[in-house]
Amino acid sequence: MKSKPQSVIAATGSYIPDTIIKNDHFLSHRFFDKDGTIIPKENTEIIRKFKEITGIEERRYAAPNERASDLGFFAAKDALESSGIDPESLDYIIVAHNFGDIPVGSNRVDTVPTLASRIKQMLKIENPDCIAYDLPFGCPGWVQGLIQADYYIRSGDAKRCLVIGTETLSRIIDPHDRDSLLYGDGSGAAILEASESGESGILAHKTRTYAIEHALLLAMDSSYTSEYPMQEDLFIKMNGRKLYEFAITNVPLLVKDALDKAGLHISEISKVLIHQANEKMDMVILERLFKLYGMKSPGEEIMPMSISWLGNSSVATVPTLLDLIMKGQMKEHSLKSGDKVVIASVGAGMNINAVIYQL
Repeated sequence: MKSKPQSVIAATGSYIPDTIIKNDHFLSHRFFDKDGTIIPKENTEIIRKFKEITGIEERRYAAPNERASDLGFFAAKDALESSGIDPESLDYIIVAHNFGDIPVGSNRVDTVPTLASRIKQMLKIENPDCIAYDLPFGCPGWVQGLIQADYYIRSGDAKRCLVIGTETLSRIIDPHDRDSLLYGDGSGAAILEASESGESGILAHKTRTYAIEHALLLAMDSSYTSEYPMQEDLFIKMNGRKLYEFAITNVPLLVKDALDKAGLHISEISKVLIHQANEKMDMVILERLFKLYGMKSPGEEIMPMSISWLGNSSVATVPTLLDLIMKGQMKEHSLKSGDKVVIASVGAGMNINAVIYQL
C-alpha cells in the first residue's frame, strides 16, 4: 500500500511594514480603565510597566495605502519568488486574519470578497482549481491553516497550499486602552507541498477550543471612554489577567499532547516557535512545558522572540518569525535539516494549537 504523503514547508515569506512605532509614541495618549475612569498614573510609568511585562519596545504599522490583503500579497509574493514556485501550481490559498481589510480613518471591517480571493487576484493566478478562502480563528489562525493544509495534502486532495497570516491590528485598537500598546501589523506566509520522502514534514498536530468559560476573554467592545467621537465603533478588548492564566495553564499541556502524538520527548526539540503575544507569558509557558518533563527551561536559547521590535501582529507573528529564521535574519537562531520544531499559538475563541514539524 502506498504511504500517505508528508506535508513539507517548501517556502516561507513575510512582510514587515516600514513604519516603526516606538513606545514613546503613546506618551501623549489618555488611558482609561474599563469603567471609564482615567488611569491615575503618568504615561511614563504605564509604558515602563508595559515594557517590563510584555518585552515590547516598538511595533510596526502598515502604511496608509496598505491593507491586510496587501500585506498578505507581499508575504505570499516573497514566498513564491524566493522559492521559484509557480503560483499556478497552488491548489489552495488559505488566509488567516481576524478583521479583514480596514482602511485608514475607518473602523469598519471589510471581508467581501475574501482576502484570499483578493490576494489570488493580486497574484494573477488564473487557475480556477486554486481554491481561495479565509480562516478566522483568532491568533492561532495561521497555525490552524497549516493543519488544514496538512489534511488536504495527506488526503491526496492537494499538492501545494499557500497559507498566509495577515493583520492590521493598528486600525482596530482603542487609543484609550493600555492594551493598544501590544499590537502591530504584518504578514507571514508558508507554502506546504506534498513529499514522498518521509524524511521531513508535519509529524503531528493538536487543536483545542475552550469556549464555555473562556470564549469572551478576547472580544469586541466599545471604547473605554465616552470621549471617543464614534461611540458605535468597536475595538479589540481582552481580559489580560485571565487570558494570561488560561495560556500558561493550557498551552503547555496541549504542546505535550502534540509531542506525545509524534512520539517525541521535549529534549528532541530544537526550537519552540510560539505566538508573540507577551514575552513574560511565553517564557512561563516554556518553563511549564519543560517542567512537565521534569526539566529546566533553556529559555531564549530554544525560543526565538521577535515581540520586542514587532509587537503582537496576531496571526502574522509565527509565520513571520519562521521566515526570519529560515532566511538567517534572527541572531543566534538557525534551523537545519533534521531539526524538530514546535509551532504553537493561543488566542481568541479561546483556541490553542500546536504543530510538530521536522525539517
